[in-house]
Amino acid sequence: MTPEDLAFQRAPAPSARSLGVNRTLRHGQNFRPAGLALLGCALLTGCSTHSLSLFHPKGPIAATELHLMIIDVAIMLGIIIPTTLLVTWFLWRYRASTGRGPYDPNWSHSTAIEVVVWSVPLMVVAVLGYYSYKGVYEVNPYHPTVIAHRADGAPIEVDVIATDWQWLFIYPKQHIATIDELVIPAHTRVQFHLTSAAVTNSFFIPELVGQIYVMPGMPTEQAMLVSDPGTYRGFSAALSGPGFSWMQFQTRAVTERKFARWVAHLQGLPRHLTFSAFDQLARPTINVHQTPQYYSHVQSGLFDHVIEEVRMGKVFTTPMAMTAHM
Repeated sequence: MTPEDLAFQRAPAPSARSLGVNRTLRHGQNFRPAGLALLGCALLTGCSTHSLSLFHPKGPIAATELHLMIIDVAIMLGIIIPTTLLVTWFLWRYRASTGRGPYDPNWSHSTAIEVVVWSVPLMVVAVLGYYSYKGVYEVNPYHPTVIAHRADGAPIEVDVIATDWQWLFIYPKQHIATIDELVIPAHTRVQFHLTSAAVTNSFFIPELVGQIYVMPGMPTEQAMLVSDPGTYRGFSAALSGPGFSWMQFQTRAVTERKFARWVAHLQGLPRHLTFSAFDQLARPTINVHQTPQYYSHVQSGLFDHVIEEVRMGKVFTTPMAMTAHM
């Protein structure tokens, strides 16, 4: 009897318990990828498109921008998906083990391939160019054609001034102003004039209108129209310092009657907004709870005054104590 036979005879037989453990381990290894996939699906069930404001437009400009984005994505997928499938099919069909396809070391030209390689990109560029040209005019911030004939009555003008880190909304014709709250009538064109008293910022209401940069010492324009009354979230879309996360505001779209009552209420408030009062307001402030403030009797020309002051070098310095523990 050889030493190997003796070793085999002395080795203990595996117990039922050890067999069960091994079987369990084998099954666990087999089901590990499936388990991970199921876990990922379970985590994704918490996602909801209702939190994605871009996919729930409440105005013609936001709806047009979503439409253009869908077209761009669809065209790109029309290129990526067929290309990926064809590459995969070619790799599988003409792999070395099958021996399919003749080998021609002297091949240098194919008219059919040249036609496909050049015609497809040209068609894609032509389609994208058409929608880009059309979209530029439809959502042009200064004169958006998509709302040219949809608004009711005269437009509402709103001057927007970004500070560190609040939004000031001035209604020049109504001589009122608000902080971190924008109230507008639905179905009425709103014409914004925007500037910044601090750093460059970005004005964005995803459900209503696309973002536009707000720059110090320079006026910018934006226009929008709200289709339905409601409350919508607006915020700064550009990093602008320690108070950036709280630089948000509520946009309330109301009926014409409610808007008129709201304006009349603010016009009767005792708090006035003068040039000197703005200098106090524009000091760096973090409005953690986005608590709105209201002003009546706004001094005429405040928007232009802020632009001129910034151009002359006016700066509102952030105290070190404000950011020491951030």
